[in-house]
Amino acid sequence: MSRMGWNVMPTSSNARGIDIIAYSTDGLRFVTMQVKALSKRNPAPIGNSLDKIMGDFWIIIVNVSQDPHAFVMLPSEVKQMAHKGVKEGRISYWLQPVDYDRDDFRERWDRIGRGDGIGDKINEGNS
Repeated sequence: MSRMGWNVMPTSSNARGIDIIAYSTDGLRFVTMQVKALSKRNPAPIGNSLDKIMGDFWIIIVNVSQDPHAFVMLPSEVKQMAHKGVKEGRISYWLQPVDYDRDDFRERWDRIGRGDGIGDKINEGNS
């Protein structure tokens, strides 16, 4: 995110909800992200309710300790592809690797855009 011109801040560790807040260099735009970091290409846990999916983007990172790959998704995509399980009366939701590990999400940081305005049509010619 920093390489794309965003100022990035993590939220409180172990807090539910948003994990990262990023704001543009001019301070006029910000994006929020939920991050799921996985040691392997495993299902990504969502929780016990789809109502808890929040933020502007969901970032799923697999193989975090060796060869990390990030998948950039919208919350609406996460909700649409979520799998539901019921075990002993408890509900849980998750994303299967086959759902998030796709070319349209893999390393697609461009979906978030730039925080420094480079390449934005709105800011072209204003620098």
